[in-house]
Formats: sequence, structure tokens, C-alpha cells
Amino acid sequence: MKPNLQLKLSSSLTLTPQLQQSIRLLQLSTLELNQEIERIVQNNPLLEISDSADNGQIHGQDSSDGLSSVIPRSQIESNGGEQLAKSDHESISPASEDTDWFGEQESFYTGGESGEDEWDFAQQAINPPSLREHLAMQTSLSQISERNRHLVGVLIDSLDDNGYLKQNLPELLEMLPAELGIHLQDLQTALKYLQQLDPPGIGARTLQECLMLQLQALPAETPHRQQALLLVEHHLEALAAKDYRQIKKLLHCDDDCLRSVQQLITQLNPKPGEAFNSAIPRYVIPDVLVSKLNDRWVASLNPESIPHLSINRLYADILKRDRNDSFRMLMSQLNEAKWLLKNIQQRSETILRVSCVIVERQQAFFEHGAVAMRPLVMREIAAALNLHESTVSRVTTQKFMHTPHGIFELKYFFGSHVATDSGEACSAIAIRTLIKQLIQGEDQKKPLTDSRISEILAEQGIIVARRTVAKYREAMHLPPASLRKML
Repeated sequence: MKPNLQLKLSSSLTLTPQLQQSIRLLQLSTLELNQEIERIVQNNPLLEISDSADNGQIHGQDSSDGLSSVIPRSQIESNGGEQLAKSDHESISPASEDTDWFGEQESFYTGGESGEDEWDFAQQAINPPSLREHLAMQTSLSQISERNRHLVGVLIDSLDDNGYLKQNLPELLEMLPAELGIHLQDLQTALKYLQQLDPPGIGARTLQECLMLQLQALPAETPHRQQALLLVEHHLEALAAKDYRQIKKLLHCDDDCLRSVQQLITQLNPKPGEAFNSAIPRYVIPDVLVSKLNDRWVASLNPESIPHLSINRLYADILKRDRNDSFRMLMSQLNEAKWLLKNIQQRSETILRVSCVIVERQQAFFEHGAVAMRPLVMREIAAALNLHESTVSRVTTQKFMHTPHGIFELKYFFGSHVATDSGEACSAIAIRTLIKQLIQGEDQKKPLTDSRISEILAEQGIIVARRTVAKYREAMHLPPASLRKML
């Protein structure tokens, strides 16, 4: 074959470093955001963290050449989700206001941003890695395609603190841009990759799957491994109910064999990701405060959750007076500083906008508590704010709201609905609260069965099947009636 030259046109999705940073900052919690800012400040002399509130501002130099970046906290407040004053908004941004910071096309790349594959092992010896960092490091070293590595990163970002994948794959697929051409089979393949990582049991969707993954990871010659797999896969409920006679009959084993199988299962870890969270205390800084104003509940940003970040005035003045080639590095760092301030402001605006809509939809909850929670899905918030669902998902993850009834993660206010006999819908959270109240007030000598709870709810106009009651009860870690009975 003769070598030849060919021209080929192709289209691909790319993210600028600024957009990658904006997406990354949006999904960080307040504590993680402060840690990220401290890391950036150490490498950028143009940025500094103020010890005091400094009149509650994230600011820079005020000049007509684009060096100014003023964000008064007084303007970041609840006003029906309105944006900040446009003059301040424009003073920070090196680009136009039409930029789609959290557009649909960026949602796929949350787990595969540039620079995340670089690991500082000396720093890890001091600060143990989080679960996501531990999994991301293994993914970066695995021999899989770049596409699958990105998909595994998406699944890693969807894990809860215990290492479970609570969101089902079809829902995750809907959140990804259609332009990427990702199919359900691609996510299923990525999930298989994820479930092969350490610790065993990671990426499971149920307790049963978690235990099975750990048993499958044991050597094949492990005593009673096959009996344990059979018991977990088909008769886990019998084990939870301590129906040992039935278990021995199903497994065709004696007391010694059953004791060994039970010991093998109890040695498994039902929360494989918990070990990565126990070493460091987790403190919650509410991002949003809810208060009553003129008989309406309104949301406002917590001033303590907004970083006291500013541009160094000395360096900015020098660059303003003299812009020769010797200061090219500082000019680049100045632009990075302005982008960081812009992205922090955009993050605050988006959190506030989403919170305002949540508070507006859940007025009854703030007035009467969880029993008055109304059904709400992310799609409803995304449509109201003209955002993508993936953006709403990032905003509501690890962001907390201080309410009269306690501090809740923003995701708490979302839930499916159950029909009532009046044709209306009732929130699953409200139904779980009612079930919990019924169980707490029951006669312990004659506890309420799931069927009886379903009947009581039906008398109140809420149509809930017995299996649904059992599912909600198990989700609240409440035992069945047979185990709640007191002799």
C-alpha cells in the first residue's frame, strides 16, 4: 500500500478548562469547595482568602480594563431566584453572559475531567483518599477505553457514602446528552467494570447484590461459599427472619453447616464504602437558610458558606500599570483568578435558584412537616429554571438546607408520588412518615402488619399496596411485625 494523505471532518464535544472548573465546583459540597479553593490559592498568588468577611465580598480591582470582579454578598439573597445585578455579573466574566455554564453537553464529563488522573501519593499518606478518589485511581490504572472510563466516572459520582448505586441506570441514561450516543448497554458494561473494583461489593444496587458481589470475590475453594451464595440469592429473607429450620431444609444441611454459612455471611460488609468516610468527621454547613417572610417561606444563601475570596490588589495594580511580556505568567494567573470568582458566583446563583423553587413548591412541608411533603421530581425543577436535569442533580447533591424542622440535603425534597382516592397525588416521603408514626404508636403486643397499615392508609384516602408498605418500611430500617412483637 502506498502512503497517502486524507482529509477527514469530524465533530466532537470538547470542554474548555473554565467550563470543566464550573461543573466541578457545582458538584462540590461547601467543605470540599473550601478545600479546593485553598489548593488553588496556594498555586495562584493573584488570589487570597480573607480572614474576615471584608463586608461580605468576593472582590478584585475596580477598573475599566476587566480586572474588576466584585460580588457583594448582600446581592446574593433570596429574591424569587433572580440573578445578581448584571453590572457585577459582567465585571467578572471574560466571556459573554450567553455562555451555557452547565449545559446539557457537559453532563457526561463529570467523572473524567483533565488532571484527575494525577495522584500525589505523599499527600495521600497524610490525607487518606475518599471513596471516589480511591475508585478513580483504580479506574485510571485499568486497561479500559477512554469512553468506558468516563462512563465509570459517571457511576462513581452517583454512588452514595456507603458505596451503593441508588439511582437506576435508565434514569442515569436520561441525564446524559443524547448527542453522545450512549445506550443502556454501555452503562451496564461500565457498571460491571465498577463492581470489579476494590472494595468488593461497590456499585451494588441492593443489599442482596452487595453480599453476592463479595461472596463471588472470595476464592472458589472457600468453605461453604456456594451454600452462602444460594442462601443470599434466594433465601435472604428467611435468614433475616431467623427461620433456621426452613433454611436447613432449603440448603439440605445440618446445624454445623448452617452455622458456618451464617458466620461467612455475617463477616461480609453490608456498607463497603463506609470505611472511607469513618476516618474523617463529616460536618454539615448548610448552604441555604429558610425563614418566614410575610407569611411565606423563602430561601437565602448562608453567608458562612460563601468563600471570602479576593484578588490580590498589589499584583493587580502592577499588572494594570505594566503589561509587558515579563508579566505574562501573572496575566495568565489573573485570568484564572477571575474565572474562579466567576464560577463561584455562578455556583451560588444556581444553588439559590434551585433552592427558591424547591421552597416555593414545598411550602406545606415548612409549615407542617414531612407529612405535608408534596411529590416533586427533578424534571419539574429543571423545566421551571430552564436547566438540564443533570445540573439540578449536581446542585442538590451534598448541598444542605437549614429549615425549622432540621437540616436536610436538597435531594430530600424530591420523591415519587402515590395516587389517592380523590385523584390527587401524595408524596412517598409523606407516606413513609405516616407509616413510621403508625408503627411508633402501635400496641407492641399486637403490632401492625403491612396489610393492616395498608388498610389504615386506605381509610385516610391513600391507596398503597401491601408490598409498597413493606418497601417503605424496609427503607426506614423498621423490622416486620413478627420481629416487633413484644411478649
